[in-house]
Amino acid sequence: MGPWVRVIPEAVVSLSSFAVARRRTAKSVRSGDGTALTGQTTLRHNVAVPSPAPADPPPAHAMGPARVIVLAGPSGVGKSRLSAHAGLPILRLDDFYRSGDDPRLPRIEHGSNAGLVDWDDPRSWQHDEAVRAICALATTGRVVAPVYDIARNGPSGSHLVELDDRRLFLAEGIFAQEVVTDCRTAGVLAAALCLRQHPFVTFWRRLARDLRERRKPPLVLVRRGWSLMRDQRRMIAAAAAAGCEVVSVAEAGERIDGLAGAR
Repeated sequence: MGPWVRVIPEAVVSLSSFAVARRRTAKSVRSGDGTALTGQTTLRHNVAVPSPAPADPPPAHAMGPARVIVLAGPSGVGKSRLSAHAGLPILRLDDFYRSGDDPRLPRIEHGSNAGLVDWDDPRSWQHDEAVRAICALATTGRVVAPVYDIARNGPSGSHLVELDDRRLFLAEGIFAQEVVTDCRTAGVLAAALCLRQHPFVTFWRRLARDLRERRKPPLVLVRRGWSLMRDQRRMIAAAAAAGCEVVSVAEAGERIDGLAGAR
C-alpha cells in the first residue's frame, strides 16, 4: 500500500478517540443547565453574582470627636428656650455651679446685696468640670452630668447625656463663654454664639422665670435682675472678647440649623 493508505486509518482512529473522550468529559462535568456536577465548586453561566453586603458604618467615636455649639448670653435672654427647639443634644452648663456651702464661693462686696453669694461671678461655677464634660461628650458620645437645684443651692442628682450618634450638640449657660478657648484648643468647637436681646426684655423674662420657679426671695430677684440689666452690655462685650459671635435669637437659630444640616 502507498503511504496515504496507511495514514488515513490511523487519523480516523485518532479523531474518533478524541471525540469519544470529549463527550465523556462534557457528560461528566456539566448537565444541561450548565451546572457543574463534579468537583467542589458549583459554577453557573449567566447567573448574576450578588453584591457583597454593605459594611456596617464605623462607630461615631471612630469618626473623630463630635462638635459643640457653645451658646452664651445673659440670664433670661433665651438660651434654654432656643436650645430646646434646636433638636440637638444639650449639655446645660448651669448645672456645674458650686454647692451653696462651698467655701470658695465669691461674695458680693458692695451694695444692698453685700455679703450674699455672687452667683454671677464665674468663680461660683466649676469651669474645669464643665470643660471635661464637654470633651468627654464629644469624644465618647456620653457623659454623666449633674443636675443643679437653684432653690437648694446645690446639685440634686445626676443624669446621662448621650449623643446617639449625633455629630453636633449644644452647651449653653451664662458662663458658656468661659469654655470657648478650651473647646477650640481641644478641637471640638463648631461655633460660639452669644445671644443679644433688649435689656428690658431680658429683665422681665428673667424676673418672670425666677419668680415662677421660686429661685430666690422676690426682693433678691428684683435687685439682682436690675443689676444684671445695667451690666448686660458689658457681659455681651466680654463674651465677644472671649470668642463668641454676638447674634440675635433668630440669627442664632439660623446658624444652628445651618450647622446641623451640614452634619
